[in-house]
Amino acid sequence: MKNNISILGCGWLGFPLALTLTKKGYSIKGSITSEIKVEKLKSNGVQPFIINLSNRENEFEKFLNSEVLIIAIPSKNIADFKNLISHIENSKIKTILFISSTSVYPNSNSIVTENSLIKKNPLSEIELLFKTNTNFKSTILRFGGLIGYDRKPGNFFKNGKAINYPDAFVNLIHRDDCIQIIKEILAKNIWNKTLNACADTHPKKREFYTKEFKKEGRNNPTFNELAFNEYKIINSDQLKSILNYNFIYSDLMKY
Repeated sequence: MKNNISILGCGWLGFPLALTLTKKGYSIKGSITSEIKVEKLKSNGVQPFIINLSNRENEFEKFLNSEVLIIAIPSKNIADFKNLISHIENSKIKTILFISSTSVYPNSNSIVTENSLIKKNPLSEIELLFKTNTNFKSTILRFGGLIGYDRKPGNFFKNGKAINYPDAFVNLIHRDDCIQIIKEILAKNIWNKTLNACADTHPKKREFYTKEFKKEGRNNPTFNELAFNEYKIINSDQLKSILNYNFIYSDLMKY
């Protein structure tokens, strides 16, 4: 059973994660929200389930017939997660990896660790639902902004939109690092932890996006020079220490 993993959300991150774990010998159940991707999952060795958290008639019993649950969906609906947890409590799930975001931290104009204050918002409240539940073990993985493949930073700002806080620092992570980190957490059984995950370098928006626009053949970006430079610098030392992890895309100026 410990090689059985359910992934709630086989989207931009969850689907390639499912493929990677399948190739590592895990038996994967994956959720999608419509019939369109059913055959895609099946043809890649992933057992598909149509799950929509706002629908109280989901096949939770079969989907949650695993030991590990990875939650990789963008929903911030607290009621939906409370309902999900009630089903988890009656399932075979023993450990949960909840994919969260460094957006829980306010712009403090300082370096941020897992011990820093967080904002009270729906995402941090959902994190707390998992962290305080004693029916299972949970690890909260807070990713920075996701980049890689079709998510090209040089295309993040369209139609001449000005970039605020040009001298603030970026906190980003490549999808390859996201997947490798998740693999390490599973392999090393790292549970009941909260971990930040961002690339080691934090260039200023001005230099980073100028470089990225050039890569996409675009003119230099427009910056809002009047915006006060609010920022945070996400520190991932705890993750690197616990997992003995070195980022694949450590230097964002060389990405």
